[in-house]
Amino acid sequence: MKESQVVDQNLNAAEPRTISMFGYEIIREILLPEILGKDTPEILYWAGKLLARKFPLPDYDKVIEFFANASWGQLEIKKENKNEIEFELSSPLFVSRVKSKAENFFQLEAGFLAQQIQLQKEVIAETFEHPVKKSNKVQFTVKWDNKDRI
Repeated sequence: MKESQVVDQNLNAAEPRTISMFGYEIIREILLPEILGKDTPEILYWAGKLLARKFPLPDYDKVIEFFANASWGQLEIKKENKNEIEFELSSPLFVSRVKSKAENFFQLEAGFLAQQIQLQKEVIAETFEHPVKKSNKVQFTVKWDNKDRI
């Protein structure tokens, strides 16, 4: 059985799940930066793109659902035009991350969004993150050029 089939089965299980916020944050905030060092943001961005290729999703609704299932937070589309889409992500886990060094710690999600949009629209896409400290949310702007087809 492929690795993604096992994960797919677990993601689609109807049972309620709980996740330790402490366990999640200790891996994300301490362990990964310690292992990855100064390249943490770039590696997390490319890791997000890799995850998106392993879990290609057909539309925005499935991307939103994936974020919830992965415990990445509540993703919402704020606006879209012909060359970009803006998302907003919120979660109780963000309070400490947004108030501290947020610019480094949403790159996994940013890379995932960039690759999903790239796969769905068949154009090169890039995501920029914008932490909003006062609301403990993160905004993502995914941009693409329709002339830059893949």
